[in-house]
Amino acid sequence: MLLRVALFVMLGIGIIGVGTVGWMLLQGPGGQVTAAAPTLAQPTKVSVLVAARSLRAGSLLKPEDIASKDVLDADEPSGASLDTAQNRSSLTGAMVRRTLADGQVLLPQDLVRPGDHGFLAAVLGPNMRAVTVAVDAVSGTAGLIWPGDRVDLILTQTMDNPALAAGKRVAAETVLSDARVIAIDQQIVQGQAPDGTVAQANRTATLEVTAAQAERVLVAGRLGKLSLSVLSADRAGADQVSQQPTAPAGSVGADTSGKQATGPVTWAGDVSPALDADASRSPAPAVHVFSGGSDGKDYHF
Repeated sequence: MLLRVALFVMLGIGIIGVGTVGWMLLQGPGGQVTAAAPTLAQPTKVSVLVAARSLRAGSLLKPEDIASKDVLDADEPSGASLDTAQNRSSLTGAMVRRTLADGQVLLPQDLVRPGDHGFLAAVLGPNMRAVTVAVDAVSGTAGLIWPGDRVDLILTQTMDNPALAAGKRVAAETVLSDARVIAIDQQIVQGQAPDGTVAQANRTATLEVTAAQAERVLVAGRLGKLSLSVLSADRAGADQVSQQPTAPAGSVGADTSGKQATGPVTWAGDVSPALDADASRSPAPAVHVFSGGSDGKDYHF
């Protein structure tokens, strides 16, 4: 009985001691209770989409033109797009309204997005036209062309004149040089349809051309197969030049102004000399021998 009482007494003393120590820790230097210091909220950062390099007005955004930058949540510009895959996709193909510096935040008022009313007209330069040509997965450079790329338009045609030598029956010529691609298929954005679905292989390409070049391209489409050849990046941005190579009469490459054409036509014989090998040989000499009233016979030596 006494052991049990002693145990309860010791437990009570322990509880009182713990309470006393806790009360002393809460006392300040002047005997006042010190309140716990409030925890300050740490500023948070968000990633927003910015220009990856300096972009001139009229440029069409490509994936490599878009980068991200971390900014404080409180400093996030109004209308800035967060760095998400969906936002990057929606900005790809948008036209830059004004020149943007490297690292400048991409804001809605600085861009005209694909699908916006009047987008195509806004993309075109002064007095320029938009013309669409049919391509396939191969002639459209295997789906690797993006809006904003610069391309040459090459016509390949077959001549139906049997009197022509084999090496002169197929020809290729550049009918349009350094043209800017505005759209692929129905979309300004490569590979994405208006409803967000993935588009099929390229079937059409829309190019920015002059009025005269538009007529040239439409005629070329009736003559043969059109293919696109992408220019290197260091030539991008050059003024558009319409190449008018020497061509057969009636060909789209013929210079109707009467001036000397500036570019050559590549004939089948230029690519494969074997096509003209037989035609280039001199015919074997022959002697026609008449025998009696017969029509005679040719003898070749």
